[in-house]
Amino acid sequence: MPNDLLSFAKKIILTEAQAVSQLAYKLDQNFVDACMLIQDCTGKVILIGMGKSGHIGNKIAATFASTGTPAFAVHPGEAGHGDLGMIEQNDIAIFISYSGESDEIITIIPVIKRLGVAIISMTGNKDSSIAKTSNIHLDVGVEKEACPHNLAPTSSTTVALAMGDALAVSLLNGKNFSPDDFARSHPSGALGRRLLTFVKNIMKTGNDVPIVSANTKLLDTLLVMSQKALGMVLITHNNNLKGIFTDGDLRRVLETHRNIQDIAIGELMTSDCKSISVDKPAIAAVAMMDKFNLNSLPVVDENNQVVGAINTHTLMQAKII
Repeated sequence: MPNDLLSFAKKIILTEAQAVSQLAYKLDQNFVDACMLIQDCTGKVILIGMGKSGHIGNKIAATFASTGTPAFAVHPGEAGHGDLGMIEQNDIAIFISYSGESDEIITIIPVIKRLGVAIISMTGNKDSSIAKTSNIHLDVGVEKEACPHNLAPTSSTTVALAMGDALAVSLLNGKNFSPDDFARSHPSGALGRRLLTFVKNIMKTGNDVPIVSANTKLLDTLLVMSQKALGMVLITHNNNLKGIFTDGDLRRVLETHRNIQDIAIGELMTSDCKSISVDKPAIAAVAMMDKFNLNSLPVVDENNQVVGAINTHTLMQAKII
């Protein structure tokens, strides 16, 4: 029995995957026309579908909205009881109905047409009532559903969802929609946090930054490093960054020097150290630290003046990594 379930599940997934793959070869000028129509829309994109198609419409609307195209879903049953008031002349309606004969959608088409709203339909039958009344028809037909009885919407809903993603993401490129734009519409998500958090928001500042001068003895430097607990100390002159000394540097010094009593930190520091600007995104610090295998970074202003410091723990606390 368990083996039968596994075999059956694989068959379902492969059936849906094949349906999505075939969709790519169905795309034609109608898809381009639909993209251009949505791109030129000065209003909103309204997704309308009944039953499972309605659920797909909700997800497509969410994808549009999060990628720079204002959109929301309207239930066709509720539309006839007041929700049509949400739809305005400058909007575009996208109807999703595999049969193309959904009574709830057909009922509201005349009202939507009187508003002058352009209609894009996604159906599995180009000769259906909904397809014929639309300005642009997108074919989302499938050879068969993944359901063994060829009844439950499975392959067809997956294909409709893929078509919606294709529209939204294709438009994303046309709008020059950047990761920063995406982050602004997802401020509570992990991606938004990573893109909207800047070095200045999370860095250690003031007395929390371990700073010494070049003539400070190594033993005194180690006291400062231990107190500040950032795994490094910055060497400055008039607050201008001159170098860095890290935990790793200390291990190497202990391996090569027997007498460390009188050594000044200026003799041991890394003078050509990496640093990052205060106004850089925190994710840029992560990239720099990964590239150069660093655990900490000085933060400087445009004049190379030390204004802060960050390390791996700082980034972890801010949930950047």
